[in-house]
Amino acid sequence: MSDKAYRTLMEVLSNRFQVPEEAMNTALAEAEKTGAPLEEVLVNQAAVPSPVMLLAKAEYLEMTPISLEGFQIDQSLVDMLPRATWAQLKMLPLCKTGKLLTVAVADPFNIMGIENLKTQVDYQIFPVIADPKDVLGAFEGAAKEASIGLEDILKDMEDDSELEIGHDATTADNLDEMLNSAEDAPVVRIVNSILIEALRKHASDIHIEPMEKKIRLRYRVDGVLYENPSPPKSVQSAISSRIKIMSNLDIAERRIPQDGRFKIKALGKEVDLRVSYLPTVHGEKIVMRILDKTALAPNLESLGLEQKALEDLKYAIAKPHGMLLVTGPTGSGKTTTLYSALQELNNDDVNIITVEDPVEYQLGGINQVQARPEVGLTFAAGLRSILRQDPDIVMIGEIRDNETASIAVQAALTGHLVISTLHTNDAAGAIARMAYMGIEPFMLSSSLVMTQAQRLYRKLCPFCKQSVQIPEKTLRFNRLDPDQFKDTTFFAAKGCPKCGGLGYKGRGAIMEILLLNDELRAKILQTSEASALREVAIKNGMKSLRETGLSRVRDGVTTIDEILRVTTG
Repeated sequence: MSDKAYRTLMEVLSNRFQVPEEAMNTALAEAEKTGAPLEEVLVNQAAVPSPVMLLAKAEYLEMTPISLEGFQIDQSLVDMLPRATWAQLKMLPLCKTGKLLTVAVADPFNIMGIENLKTQVDYQIFPVIADPKDVLGAFEGAAKEASIGLEDILKDMEDDSELEIGHDATTADNLDEMLNSAEDAPVVRIVNSILIEALRKHASDIHIEPMEKKIRLRYRVDGVLYENPSPPKSVQSAISSRIKIMSNLDIAERRIPQDGRFKIKALGKEVDLRVSYLPTVHGEKIVMRILDKTALAPNLESLGLEQKALEDLKYAIAKPHGMLLVTGPTGSGKTTTLYSALQELNNDDVNIITVEDPVEYQLGGINQVQARPEVGLTFAAGLRSILRQDPDIVMIGEIRDNETASIAVQAALTGHLVISTLHTNDAAGAIARMAYMGIEPFMLSSSLVMTQAQRLYRKLCPFCKQSVQIPEKTLRFNRLDPDQFKDTTFFAAKGCPKCGGLGYKGRGAIMEILLLNDELRAKILQTSEASALREVAIKNGMKSLRETGLSRVRDGVTTIDEILRVTTG
């Protein structure tokens, strides 16, 4: 606030309360020294009672004052935004009437804070002024009462991790004890809080890892694992048993891996969780994959691809027959791309059948087969049966061996559109991998329509990204041409309440798409070497993963560090 504004506020205050000259001089000196607002210093030094200053500010700003003493907080309003965001804004939602949200404001001079709130909630804001201590105190009280976070649940629980653990033999006697402990209220709340926190963070995986003297809890958010406060070692078995009961698994079996799944409804959505148990020396490691169907892209446009990549992909899937291979490492979004393509192709006049291991998302109008190798239903066996079901389009979860590859190529040559995945680093490498599996070059050149490689990169949070300067020598060190970035503004991740302090929010896909033409088909007959095929493809207009990723950097969507991380071979 300017000196003139201070004088005006002080004039309003002087009509209500006479501040001793000595106290005013002391407060002025402190405000000048620390940079704190004068009205705040006067209250902190007890020179002016807090209620008097509140009324003076309300009169000066022509705002409605309010006392929060005994006020009952509406938790549903607090949950509209993360608690850290309310705390940063120094605001507390009080009530809503239609599209009008009344908010108690601790710092009424923070006009930008009120404008920022308007962008985050779909309401008109009616600010009222309240004492800062009341706002923060009421907010903390509401958070304390309503919190179902893991730290709150575990606060009063004893951690017996220092105890020596004996042999964990399962007998008929202690099986009932395991069931009882799994149904204990604290354990149920711990597991529920772990699941809800994962949904709040938009995590894709939950890792519960037993260590020698503790349990480690981690969430994978946008492809990166982040550690969280963990339960004590003493409830390890109970948590494991609880999740097994939810997944319909054998709680008495701890010697072999187990897999299961279950559904939960929370935070306004229903999600599937795929559960995997792996015995380790300190207990069973649990990984839960969160499968949120609402996060699936309904079509190729919603993948957010570059225009050329989108056009090439649409051109490939429009072919009546042939083979399309989607490649990339685990977690690069291959399944999402396949499902998006299938939903684009899913019409009443085509018969689409898939064989997957596992079926991650159930799609309406598509016949999906779960591979079960333990009973002989492998990808190859399933594919043979599928071809007798009069399919137009066949999707194979993954080509893993020569038998599956051979049947897939034969299907592509006999009038079917075959879509599948491979684990290779780039698009040209898919052709080399198929040749390595024993597929003859002339069959590859005749059946392949497209091979594609993709990666997922983290997008910068638009609310807190900040521009940075990157030295030319740093670009050259990373084998990047500085001339490509002459007019580029580089950004770095900072972190704010909106992105949970990570600096990134959401992910996007980059793709390199190799479309087969006559020159490439002729080259495949000569050699299956990936580098030679890649050279011809780039000459014919293919954009590499690195090149596509760097265009995202130039657009200000992500950081150069992130693209280098995901495209480094």
